[in-house]
Amino acid sequence: MSEAAIIESGTVRRESLREQIYADLLRRLQLSEIGPDDRLIDTDIAAQWGASRMPAREALLQLVNEGYLRGTTRGFAVPVLSIQDIRDIFEVRRLLEPRAAACAARDLTEEAAIALDAALAEARAAAAASDARRMIAANIAFRGAWLACVRNERLAATIARFVDHVQTVRLETLRRPPTRAVVVDGLAGIHAAMRARDPITTADRMTAFMAAAEEAFFAARGAQIADEAAEAQRISSRGQG
Repeated sequence: MSEAAIIESGTVRRESLREQIYADLLRRLQLSEIGPDDRLIDTDIAAQWGASRMPAREALLQLVNEGYLRGTTRGFAVPVLSIQDIRDIFEVRRLLEPRAAACAARDLTEEAAIALDAALAEARAAAAASDARRMIAANIAFRGAWLACVRNERLAATIARFVDHVQTVRLETLRRPPTRAVVVDGLAGIHAAMRARDPITTADRMTAFMAAAEEAFFAARGAQIADEAAEAQRISSRGQG
């Protein structure tokens, strides 16, 4: 094998490893398997994959560029979103998703429709089982099914990233039955409109779903903050006693 071929082969293998590591980390981030307290170290990840440090670092830096991770003095971590950050993300989603969903309804394939059926059924089963992580996976599958029908690939990719950016804070809220009910009802309405290939109704239901999801999120977040404050007060009272 020539020197050029050897170099090319090594480059392709490194690129393949980078893509595999990136895909695995992205999946784990989407499913909230990596939390704000976790630290991702390039050398550790490389060792797990039996790879050199470079493809692992390149995968991590790509996730930083896409907003999934941030660099720290101790490796890479999930960004800690402020309330304003989350409000901003919901605003972007309200501007983009109804129009994109309408386009998906217009161009929905039978394959995508079947995938939507399966994802909705899984979301209902996850809600019944009170399984927040399983419900997140069902949401990802539902979104992926209709986003695959959006012809504007940049629009689809942008929506996917902004939704994923709030996945790490969604896990706790989906543990609450009222939030799970809001999500299932919203998905069911969108599913019916898309199945009917009705762009206008799909856009309206996506808009309503965005509003309901935002309201449910902040209600859950408020309850969580209140619970944390009450627990801190109890600990403080015991200490003083």
